[in-house]
Amino acid sequence: MRPTISKLIAAGLLSMPISACRGGPSELPPIVPIRNMHRQEKYRPQDSSQYFQDGRSMRPIPAHTISREQGGVDPEVESGLQPGTRNYVERIPQAAIANLRHRTNDGRWVEGMEGAVARGRERFNIYCTPCHGTVGDGQGIVYLRSRISGYQYPQPSSLHDDRIRHTPDGQLYATIRNGIRNMPGYAAQIPTYDRWAIVAYVRALQLSQANAGANP
Repeated sequence: MRPTISKLIAAGLLSMPISACRGGPSELPPIVPIRNMHRQEKYRPQDSSQYFQDGRSMRPIPAHTISREQGGVDPEVESGLQPGTRNYVERIPQAAIANLRHRTNDGRWVEGMEGAVARGRERFNIYCTPCHGTVGDGQGIVYLRSRISGYQYPQPSSLHDDRIRHTPDGQLYATIRNGIRNMPGYAAQIPTYDRWAIVAYVRALQLSQANAGANP
């Protein structure tokens, strides 16, 4: 049965509001069917509040508050510096290794340096390989794609350079934590002990590639 003219007109009228959704900016308020999802009873940053005596919704941090990141962590482990100095620790602190373990695919837990390296490999593949490459030679996918596109992206450092081979473990840790040059700091993404795990894996990676012709 062919649709009648009235049905065609009705269909055209119904489609008009849909086609109007692609228009330009409007000063009119949006049409929100569920109002409680659009206007929620909550405070926004810098809002005033009559609930608190000082009239502020943003509350000051309570005295003696300690963040989870730093609470109970040895200062040497947290900073990568020798206590009371500005010198980096030469080796991964034992306190960091003692707090690292990794669960293998077969459900087995490995601890100590073995666990640190296993955990570090997992974290390295997530956060470091895009720039430094899977073997740490600085040939990551970010750099390789930049060469194809013609954009002059600075090549990341090869972790097998002699300079980095002789860098103290604490300095490698601090670089992951704070960043350097074009590399951003990963303090917000990678917890303290995982940073040390990455350092452990980088050292293992350097040893594995020492005789493989990777920038000695």
